[in-house]
Amino acid sequence: MTISRLVVRLNCLSLFLVMLLIILTQISGLKVSDLFLPPYFSPRPNVALLTRTFQILCSVPVIVCTFTYGLAKTILPRHSENRFILFSALLTGGFLLNEIYRIHIYMIALGIPKLGVSLLYAVVLSSYGWFFRRELKLTPYPILLAGLGLLFFAIGVDSLHLKNKLFSSLLEGVPKLFSEINIAFYYWYVCQGLLQKAFYQTIDS
Repeated sequence: MTISRLVVRLNCLSLFLVMLLIILTQISGLKVSDLFLPPYFSPRPNVALLTRTFQILCSVPVIVCTFTYGLAKTILPRHSENRFILFSALLTGGFLLNEIYRIHIYMIALGIPKLGVSLLYAVVLSSYGWFFRRELKLTPYPILLAGLGLLFFAIGVDSLHLKNKLFSSLLEGVPKLFSEINIAFYYWYVCQGLLQKAFYQTIDS
């Protein structure tokens, strides 16, 4: 199975599960918008369910990249792609910390304009893409770009402050969720390929 078919199947299955969850929530008489609320304790299982799922998905690239870096460095300590995996772990780890602790909100509260915070994150992301452009070209990077595109779309919807709560939640929450599904899959695929190549090189040598 080609990677493009695998990505399409993954996204179709995820979309089916999300739509099923939305329908079941609606049938149960619960609010669909509650699925995307910030996490807090509630006796209702649907509250912040997809937000928590998004946060769990955010941890996948960090864990996978960190594990891959540690193992690949042991097998092939001078491998050129080790640094790429290390900085990928740091970048996705920073995003995970921001998502859990809402660091950008504290930065705004300290007087840093929201546009300035967005530009800061954009500079970090652009620097990552520039320094590792060669490594990225050897990977199925369109998957990563699609995930980032969905994430920026969700951020754009959030900045519009739409009045319709249900429409706003779906238009922001669903693309955000699928952005991390694709980003997590991308790093899982890349790290799997790197470890396979490292093992084969070790065996051949």
